[in-house]
Amino acid sequence: MPLETIEVETAPKPNAAVIWLHGLGADGHDFEPVVPEIVRRRERAWRFVFPNAPVRPVTINGGMRMRAWYDILDLDRASAEDFAGFQQSDAEVRQLLAREAARGIPAGRVVLAGFSQGGAVSLYTGLRYPERLAGIMALSCYLPLPGNLAKERAPANEGAAIFQAHGLADPMIPIALGLHSRDLLKAMGFALEWHQYAMAHSVCQQEIADIREFLFRVLP
Repeated sequence: MPLETIEVETAPKPNAAVIWLHGLGADGHDFEPVVPEIVRRRERAWRFVFPNAPVRPVTINGGMRMRAWYDILDLDRASAEDFAGFQQSDAEVRQLLAREAARGIPAGRVVLAGFSQGGAVSLYTGLRYPERLAGIMALSCYLPLPGNLAKERAPANEGAAIFQAHGLADPMIPIALGLHSRDLLKAMGFALEWHQYAMAHSVCQQEIADIREFLFRVLP
């Protein structure tokens, strides 16, 4: 079953799309309010797609059921990652990309974005997707399953524009994880721009301004 989505179109007949995945326990409405700060109405004809993650038990939260893109088994993310969960989310995000193509917006006019868990999935899918994307935004997150990426990476997105951002005071996903992910991606030859901000596990006004600049650059 396709994911439920909240959609915001900034003008009729959109010619580009941003698919933006929320973090653990949030939903598709989480980043809806930032749209007017990124693009003023009718300034660009873009469609923002905010999907709802499925509700599933999350081990680290005592098995509580909540919206999550994958299970988190342990605080030490390097020791145990939910491979099946990433595969499921990857398939669901690919359905969203296919739906945009069916609506007339090809992969080259789509930015795949996400915050926290959503950012990890945006990296997982974006770097493996067989068609070139306009860009990938990875906000306050980390690179999942890095050991698999070398053999699974898609040549089409080896040069894709990547916007990676993190808060200096993030208590949920320490900035060291973000920096380690940045260094891994750079070592693999991916082209990314790194941004860091004086914030916790959140977004800030300067980050939104930088996101706007990135989107206007990759979706001309």
